[in-house]
Amino acid sequence: MNVLLFGANGQVGNECRRIFNTTEAGNKGFQLIALTRDDADFSDQSSVEKAVLEYSPGIVINACAYTAVDKAETEADLAYAVNALSVAALGRACQQLGIPCIHISTDYVFDGTAEGAYSEATTVAPLGVYGGSKYEGERLLQLETEKAIILRTSWVFGVQGNNFVKTMLRLGSERDELAVVADQHGCPTFAGDIAVVIHQLVTQYREENTLPWGIYHCSNSGACSWYEFAQAIFKQAVEQGVLNKAPMVKAITTEQFPTPAKRPANSVLDCSKLEQLLGKPMPHWRSGLQQLCASLK
Repeated sequence: MNVLLFGANGQVGNECRRIFNTTEAGNKGFQLIALTRDDADFSDQSSVEKAVLEYSPGIVINACAYTAVDKAETEADLAYAVNALSVAALGRACQQLGIPCIHISTDYVFDGTAEGAYSEATTVAPLGVYGGSKYEGERLLQLETEKAIILRTSWVFGVQGNNFVKTMLRLGSERDELAVVADQHGCPTFAGDIAVVIHQLVTQYREENTLPWGIYHCSNSGACSWYEFAQAIFKQAVEQGVLNKAPMVKAITTEQFPTPAKRPANSVLDCSKLEQLLGKPMPHWRSGLQQLCASLK
């Protein structure tokens, strides 16, 4: 089966390349076609549709997105072009070929006011352009094709690309003290674990020729604040020799760290629906953090 991957150089895309290109027995019969922005530009709908029809794969993975949350407030047209209109084009092409699509979405489709974890049935209410564009992408994809799996994830960090972990490690090497927001809570998620889920879903589709289509929440287990996450990052980094010493981390409020785009105060996702499908629990984010720090030594 040919597997077409968009966003091959991103955090999740890079991990998908690694997993699908290993020599494990489960990968026999998979041929990964990994496309970067140079191969298919998601700001151009026709480029996306053309790539799907040209390669005519057995399944598509979309790990491409406009993710500059604050910048999206002044680049709404570009954010919606990448996160919504081209996703719709992707869906049309998949429907035309009769093939499924696995698409990555976000916790930012919610406003963060819920007290508990968000389930897939919770009404969406994005706070900003980024979340709004990602929700529109979900909506349009499901309108255009019936064979879609949408994985909403949160606080993604990985070996490749920019993320909170790498930012903390860089700042921790430069400063003795940092201030980190402590009143926003979510589930940090290792990109490698998302890729493992995607690989299992693709394998299941190859074996059964179907999947229970729809929206699933896909994040690591373990909820924390950004402040608590930062503390864990520095502890792990010192233990693994990535940093010589940990800086002092000061807890601050969202009001003390204003940003152009509002962030949801609660981004915790309930992943029980996905865990039931996979037949196993999602791993804790500390495991992924350990893997990332080990890769930096």
